[in-house]
Amino acid sequence: MIEIPESINLAAQIEREMKGKTIVSVLAAQTKHGFAWYNGDPAEYPAKFNGKVVEGAVAYGGKLHVKLSDDCNFLFNDGINVRYITDGKLPKKHQLLWDFGDGTHMYCTVSMYGGMNGYRGTNEGWYDQVARERPQVLSDEFTFEYFASILGGVDRAKLSAKAFLATEQRIPGLGNGVLHDILWNAEINPRRRMDTLSDADIERLYNCVRDTIRAMTEQGGRDVEKDIYGKPGGYRTILSRLTYEFPCLRCGGAIKKEAYLGGSVYYCADCQK
Repeated sequence: MIEIPESINLAAQIEREMKGKTIVSVLAAQTKHGFAWYNGDPAEYPAKFNGKVVEGAVAYGGKLHVKLSDDCNFLFNDGINVRYITDGKLPKKHQLLWDFGDGTHMYCTVSMYGGMNGYRGTNEGWYDQVARERPQVLSDEFTFEYFASILGGVDRAKLSAKAFLATEQRIPGLGNGVLHDILWNAEINPRRRMDTLSDADIERLYNCVRDTIRAMTEQGGRDVEKDIYGKPGGYRTILSRLTYEFPCLRCGGAIKKEAYLGGSVYYCADCQK
């Protein structure tokens, strides 16, 4: 799933590889998928976006925004796999395809669910507005004071650490994927209620949010996700589907995998309290 580290790195790669290219033809929804979402009728995408030029890309939280000419845009989110190929070998199935007319293509496939929203002007979706308006985790505006203000606006007794960090778009782009290493670094159990955290715990949690996401981003994203070339990110996850069967790197304890709040959580029962 696209989260903060992946959206930042995908945007940089699109800038490097596709900026200035003209989309000769667009094909949307060629392969049907019940949870592939588009803005408007995908059958109209060729008429709307053929001939547009890629002007750049930027990340907002976990949203990947690609700017095209004539005030046109594409917004990719959640379970979208974005790939760039130069050999003309197209996959048999895809939910979106851009042909640049020079032998290169960009295509998207959907994992579980995801949006490939093409539009002109401004996208009025609430999730997208929130992702743009709230301070980005790696920006100067994401201060400890700001983090504390988010916490001050919730009922701590009713929220676990996972619920606080990864639901309700409190921190856009911080989802169930990056969550596990953040909480492992902070030595906090994902089920722990926020009202049990001390001031020192909260400050440590803030620092781990910033430091963990920075490390993931600087290393090209997580190793459980892939970039536009189909290569895994360089950040080796501590807790993920790739590692949970191994002992905890800190204490040697057993890693737990449990279903919680709509997804799996991984944690060390011995050193995450």
